[in-house]
Amino acid sequence: MPVYDYEHIDNSCDIGRCFEYVQSMASEKLQECPACGEPVRRMISRVNISTPTTNSDLKSLGFTKLVRRDNGVYENVTATGNESKIFDASKPETAPDLARKIRD
Repeated sequence: MPVYDYEHIDNSCDIGRCFEYVQSMASEKLQECPACGEPVRRMISRVNISTPTTNSDLKSLGFTKLVRRDNGVYENVTATGNESKIFDASKPETAPDLARKIRD
């Protein structure tokens, strides 16, 4: 669930002038502080999106990365389980098992 930043409009309370609050995206924004009941407003804050940078990051997130090694030959640097490390485009049996990795 997302974390939203809120700010007291008039006064601060024991939790401070600004505070974070975890709530569903479908939930209505807070109108009052849960601690003191004073009016609050939701602030715009930056989103933290991290990008996987290493092959092991990609592998742990369930991605498949193929690196071209020759004409029609690729190395599957994120191969798991029984997947072939080498994918030859002329041999379909060496293709990565994407159906096993793709989930709804």
